Amino acid sequence: MTAHPAQTMTAGLQGCIFVLGGARSGKSAFAEALFTPWPAPWTYLATCKPHDGEMDARISRHRARRGENWRTAEEPLDLHRVLDGAGASPVLVDCLTLWLTNLMLGEHDITAATRALLAALARRAGPTVLVSNEVGQGIVPDNALARRFRDEAGLLHQAIAREAARVVFVVAGLPMEMK
Repeated sequence: MTAHPAQTMTAGLQGCIFVLGGARSGKSAFAEALFTPWPAPWTYLATCKPHDGEMDARISRHRARRGENWRTAEEPLDLHRVLDGAGASPVLVDCLTLWLTNLMLGEHDITAATRALLAALARRAGPTVLVSNEVGQGIVPDNALARRFRDEAGLLHQAIAREAARVVFVVAGLPMEMK
């Protein structure tokens, strides 16, 4: 008899699942579906800072889709603080590229923030799913800020993928196991 996924999922970095995909690839819905074996409530760690009405509407649609089993924590910068405070509750971080954007626009130390994130993931008492946009498969951006963002995202993704127990790439709603 196979063990239930919630029974086999460990904490720390061994309990970390990294979900990557392009815009509208289905990565967030896939990541949310991973939580059904674990007892609710689950924590949704939102990194988005709404800047306009369209983004407000997008956030509202995401919240409605998640339903009542989710508790939302909005934190654009200090992910480690929320992860440390979540105890053994399963946490979904959506998404790392928005977090990276917030760090870059605020001129924060990305290396230090990444180290703090990885350390918090290692300390976690419960499972963690991280979602991020894969941005390195397109053309070379035409400006320095966009190139820096692409480069920083690639470095962040490599650091997370190296440490995560499982890495899934989602394309057109289809998950492809990478690790």
